[in-house]
Amino acid sequence: MKKNWQHVLRFLPLITLLALLSGCGKDGVSALEPFGEIAREQAKLMIISFSIMIIVVLVVGIIFTYVLVKFRKRKGQEEYIPRQVEGSAVLEIIWTVIPIILLAILAVPTVAKTFSTSDTTSKSVTKDAVVINVTANQFWWEFEYPDDKVVTAEDAVIPTGRNVIFNITSKDVTHSFWVPALGGKVDANPGQTTKLRLKADENGTYSGRCAELCGASHALMYFNVKAVSNDDYKAWINAMKDGASEPTTASAKEGQALFKNNCMSCHAVDSKDAGIAPNLENFADRKNIAGFLDHNKENLEKWIWDPQAEKPGALMPKRGVNNNLTKDQIKQIADYLFTLSVED
Repeated sequence: MKKNWQHVLRFLPLITLLALLSGCGKDGVSALEPFGEIAREQAKLMIISFSIMIIVVLVVGIIFTYVLVKFRKRKGQEEYIPRQVEGSAVLEIIWTVIPIILLAILAVPTVAKTFSTSDTTSKSVTKDAVVINVTANQFWWEFEYPDDKVVTAEDAVIPTGRNVIFNITSKDVTHSFWVPALGGKVDANPGQTTKLRLKADENGTYSGRCAELCGASHALMYFNVKAVSNDDYKAWINAMKDGASEPTTASAKEGQALFKNNCMSCHAVDSKDAGIAPNLENFADRKNIAGFLDHNKENLEKWIWDPQAEKPGALMPKRGVNNNLTKDQIKQIADYLFTLSVED
């Protein structure tokens, strides 16, 4: 008996560590902290299913423990055999009917909410809705606003309180588009378009993830969804159409020239052009670099110098381009990119 307890105690530090790790994470990256209509309905379903599972586990656990204690082997009763029950119509009905009831309690709201939250075509949903075409790439996200002819990357901007319909596809492998605080998730498949409707209740920036293993940097394929007021959203769209302001410092102007000669074959700084790499028109307004690095010049210079060192599998060539830019030149490009802003 003592040895058995010693085995249990050996696992206690591991169990404690796992319990502590389960509480780690970033704010706004939990489906149980909803900030939108769709996410709230999905959270309710999770709570219902979790509650049913807790009830089942408790009942089965209590009965199991009772049987273990009641009918455990005792000294002097080695030959004792408890009364055998060959069958009980009452018990069989109970353990058949109760699971059916529990499944019905779970199935009815699940089916109802699945259809209601996945609706992207009814007039009540599409009226005044914003449409965003999402294209997943290894390992970044492109967002196109077809009604306004605006393209951006990594950070999507949406109006608070309005339905947003995402048309989601992929250019390479299967990805999965997920914004835990707003709802989801939906696969992004090459050659196929899937739809997802989301709505944010309040202004804020909500973190998104790729939820399907898609390559070496799957775990770094983040994006953000920024919810703003309807007026601010319209202002942002107009600002994107107008374009970013021109650089004013000497270093940024040198960086602009270097960028045009070395980077524009892949990257665009005009929101009307998608390009084959992330559109950078509003780069300075974004929350992160490459979706996951803190947004500062030091990280940008490191990223341009050797992208694969920061995000394995990234298609951007080492040192930004094939002709090996110097660190001073990369600094000038970074100075230029940090002038690309459409926000005040």
